Amino acid sequence: MSRTILTIATTSAVLTLLAPCAAKAQSAEDAAIGASAPKAATTDSTRPRLKAIEYSDAYGTRLRIHRIASYAMLPLFATEYVLGDRLMQINHADWIKPAHLVVSGGLGLLFTVNTVTGVWNLAESRNDPSGRTLRWIHSALMLASDAGFAYTGLKAGEAKQSPEARTRHKNQALVSFGLGTVGTVIMWVGNK
Repeated sequence: MSRTILTIATTSAVLTLLAPCAAKAQSAEDAAIGASAPKAATTDSTRPRLKAIEYSDAYGTRLRIHRIASYAMLPLFATEYVLGDRLMQINHADWIKPAHLVVSGGLGLLFTVNTVTGVWNLAESRNDPSGRTLRWIHSALMLASDAGFAYTGLKAGEAKQSPEARTRHKNQALVSFGLGTVGTVIMWVGNK
């Protein structure tokens, strides 16, 4: 009997000492009704598992088209720059202007293909945290370049009017070239 009293006294003393610790691990509702908290008092330091990201087969096809088209972009930029520069000279050859129009049309087609495939893949990859910042920076730069080229093309008719208008048209194109080049190169370098 003395052993039972000693056990009860010891248990009572231990519970009295541990009661404040146990109350911290309980919510206010659980403490009020005397329920025990099944949660651990310390937080677990392991990260939760990431969800699997599933891409469609079409994603891979669009990505392949997008990459192949991106390799054609910088040579087209260089060709368009040279043709536009020669077109600004007073005594240029007759074939320069049609060639400039053909290459600018090729750039328009290239940007249309890359914008459609890129935005579609961006939408499909929206839940993938891997490389998200790089994809968004690339997308923003390329869409800004798209807008710049569209504006440059709309204002191309004014380039016939004066040397200042031709210079303005050239500068607008160069800004778009720059945005497109940076957007492409960061993806080539950063996308491992």
